[in-house]
Amino acid sequence: MEEQLVAPCGMNCGVCIAYLAMKNDLKNKRFARKYCAGCRPRGENCTFMASQCDLLGKGLLRFCYECEDYPCRRLKNLDKRYRTKYHMSMIENLEFIKEHGMERFLDKESVKWHCSECGGVICCHIGLCLNCSLDELRQNKKYRWGEQ
Repeated sequence: MEEQLVAPCGMNCGVCIAYLAMKNDLKNKRFARKYCAGCRPRGENCTFMASQCDLLGKGLLRFCYECEDYPCRRLKNLDKRYRTKYHMSMIENLEFIKEHGMERFLDKESVKWHCSECGGVICCHIGLCLNCSLDELRQNKKYRWGEQ
């Protein structure tokens, strides 16, 4: 897990399907997925929030928790969707970073998203490791968190 892959909204881009597809080069494995290097590495301050927030859009905040409106309606809505569908919370991530620092957050994320089969990274969007579970994903391209 890398610090530069933690977006201002609290998303760990290192567990995102688009980042993991790029990292595991799924296109060369004949599995088409959108690639993304992550918000900060691409020069996007936050894919989810920058168009809705001038402070993030202009790069004036490192993390949303630095804002006086934190957590804003947009972040709460995003957080609710991610808690419901993807087993993660941007607000919890931000609170952990604020309280314990980035190093401890990255350590926690490394354990949480660690694939016990191959040591790779489990994708937050589908609940599979794109390194060793690609065949399962090929069988059901809309697979998500244990769905058959």
